[in-house]
Amino acid sequence: MQTPIQITPVAFIKSPYKQKFSIPRQPNLVREAIGEIHFEPTFSDHNCLREIEQFSHLWLLFQFHETAEQGWTPTVTPPRLGGTTRVGVFASRSTFRPNAIGMSAVEFVDVVQSGVSLILRVRGIDLLDGTPILDIKPYIPYADCVMASTGGYAPAAPQNSLQVNFSMVARTQLKTFNTRYPDLELFITHVLQQDPRPAQHVKSEKNREFGMFLYDLNIRWRIADQTCEVLLIEAVDK
Repeated sequence: MQTPIQITPVAFIKSPYKQKFSIPRQPNLVREAIGEIHFEPTFSDHNCLREIEQFSHLWLLFQFHETAEQGWTPTVTPPRLGGTTRVGVFASRSTFRPNAIGMSAVEFVDVVQSGVSLILRVRGIDLLDGTPILDIKPYIPYADCVMASTGGYAPAAPQNSLQVNFSMVARTQLKTFNTRYPDLELFITHVLQQDPRPAQHVKSEKNREFGMFLYDLNIRWRIADQTCEVLLIEAVDK
């Protein structure tokens, strides 16, 4: 056995995704999802991010902290294959991995320095709130975008086949939160168009009501006949 490697998070992300259930299965599928990367004191020197604005996109290396202690198995069931066909863990992006490390290419927004706090804002995230960030690297198009590559069982972005409607109650509630979250309607719509239900349950869970937490809001919704209806949007009591 090799000597274990110690890794210290450089930052933690503040994300609108408060639970794994609503997170898109890949980055950049929901552009309205903006995350704030808050650096630890050791790394909160603005020089650490000098010239980062030259890059439109960045790589985030992070830990799947919520599932890290649940272990891993040699094979997993990717949602793209209906959640029933097994492939090797290293032929997937499953959260259940030997070292629980994830990576996402996200869009750079800006850098905010407030006193001793250093914050990097990024767009199109697929990370859970509180996720430890292990490293950040610039996305280099000529090296990272391989034009002749193939995507195996995930050759293209999933089709957003669901139509999303808001009930009269939900649309009234949207107005209540519009000042705080100007893109809330688009954000909810694009999250739900991804159909966050577990792939193996999609056919059997018709007309069932679901809930998800985005920001400090509880959103209730249901799907029937390829149409998703947002039923209500309520602030979560703290």
